[in-house]
Amino acid sequence: PDGFAGKVRGAFKQTREVLDEVHRLLTGNRIFMDRMVGVGALSREETIAYAITGPLLRAVGVPYDVRRAQPYYVYDRLDFEIPTQKDGDNYARYLVRIAEMEQAMRIVEQALAGIPGGPINVDFAGRPLDPAAYVDQGKQGQTEGLLLVPLTLSPNLEGQQRADLARVNAGDKRVVPPPKETVYGSIEGLMNHFMLIMEGHGIRPPAGEAYVPVEGANGELGFYVVSDGTDRPYRVRCRPPCLPPMAALSRMIAGEMIADLIPTFGSVNMIGGELDR
Repeated sequence: PDGFAGKVRGAFKQTREVLDEVHRLLTGNRIFMDRMVGVGALSREETIAYAITGPLLRAVGVPYDVRRAQPYYVYDRLDFEIPTQKDGDNYARYLVRIAEMEQAMRIVEQALAGIPGGPINVDFAGRPLDPAAYVDQGKQGQTEGLLLVPLTLSPNLEGQQRADLARVNAGDKRVVPPPKETVYGSIEGLMNHFMLIMEGHGIRPPAGEAYVPVEGANGELGFYVVSDGTDRPYRVRCRPPCLPPMAALSRMIAGEMIADLIPTFGSVNMIGGELDR
């Protein structure tokens, strides 16, 4: 959209000013450091044993990031660093997260620079589309051909990301739902949709297993799926990034003061929904 890049850069400018202020107020502050250094610490061995990932793992010196270890989307084309510390305490986690904020902005800035120019809403021939005009035409009954014009993002990456399709999707009608405009605009698309969704039909991947992770703000978020060849998975398991560090929280706070529970718990950045087991 017009002005989007400028707004993003403006927000980043304000964010960097806040981060600079945080650094000046806290990073070298003796009171802050006395309450953070050596508090809530886990060793490198303990962190790995608990299967902890993300900022807490990087805070003990392990530079593991799924975006670098198993690149997806366009991360293999972006230049970014993986911040690490070595002490594994609350202060080390604070430093890692502060540094990761800068790296996140760096990634977005590179992505912005790589977005090609030109209209955003275009048809497959590259002609600009005006969704509002199509709505007006529909209200006036001028609907001939409109059902064949996709005005939404295609779930099949049929636009300028077509080259990335094979990396994230399959070009097989037996396993990929058709675009909505095809479902609503043709009997073939409607039948394809029903055959994938109806119980007893559906997607039937071959028997086997697959695990796909991504890097979340708190660490590795992965999904493990086992197929027995039917239209229902034999097993599905989510690997949430917050569960392992929460399992280790009692170890982090053992022997510490009650007041130290707050920053230690905060360093985990717990997401309640990930703990439902």
